[in-house]
Amino acid sequence: MSRQYPDRPWVGVGVVVFRGDHVLLVRRGREPRKGQWGLPGGAQEVGETLFDCAVREVLEETGLHVRPYGVVTAIDSVTRDAAGAVRFHYTIVEVAAECDGGDPVPGDDADAARWVSLEEAGALVEWGDSLRVIELAAAGRRATS
Repeated sequence: MSRQYPDRPWVGVGVVVFRGDHVLLVRRGREPRKGQWGLPGGAQEVGETLFDCAVREVLEETGLHVRPYGVVTAIDSVTRDAAGAVRFHYTIVEVAAECDGGDPVPGDDADAARWVSLEEAGALVEWGDSLRVIELAAAGRRATS
């Protein structure tokens, strides 16, 4: 099934990766949201758990190894074309993860990747749902520390 103009939603996994007081962002190299900063992630594969998908996607997009530890929330991402038809539809399960270190190297469908402060994330990330997810994950992290 094609990801463009699908006959059903795709399951995606987004990953809020923390290293100390910084969060990992990638700039998307493909649609949807090409050129925008956001969270690493992608489509879940058959037989793959949410956490396995999170680990794989972060590794493919940034070269970093992460430890997922919880589900933050789930969101819908629906992109329509000029005629109103659904071009992309993802149900994205957002996962929180930790990374001990390393500098991200963009790969796969990310054309840039970097660690940023939460304040910087607020200035770079355009999609409001991604900002909300980052804030939820940060609040949950503070509550458990």
